[in-house]
Amino acid sequence: MIVEVAVVFLGILWVVTLFMFLAHTRRQRKLDTERDDAAALRDQRIKELARRLDNYQNGTVRMGEALHELRATVAPLPDKLTALEQRDPSTLSFAQAARLVGMGASIDELTQS
Repeated sequence: MIVEVAVVFLGILWVVTLFMFLAHTRRQRKLDTERDDAAALRDQRIKELARRLDNYQNGTVRMGEALHELRATVAPLPDKLTALEQRDPSTLSFAQAARLVGMGASIDELTQS
């Protein structure tokens, strides 16, 4: 009698253990799927951010090249302006007048020169 009860009890434990194992396996598959989906989403986001970073860097490089070209264009302008101001000494340019006013020249001094 005790042996029969023990066999039935062990059989019930085996069925419960099998059910728990199957439930655990199902839950693990679901978690694996969710983790894979999250990893795919993360990888997609990383690729998108890398693409945006490349675009940003390319834009920065193009802007630097444009600034370099502008610097090359603007660099000789002060010398050209000075040459233009000194070409006709009888006329007083606005820049020269502003410089003289900055140094403290009066209106009479500006009109005389």
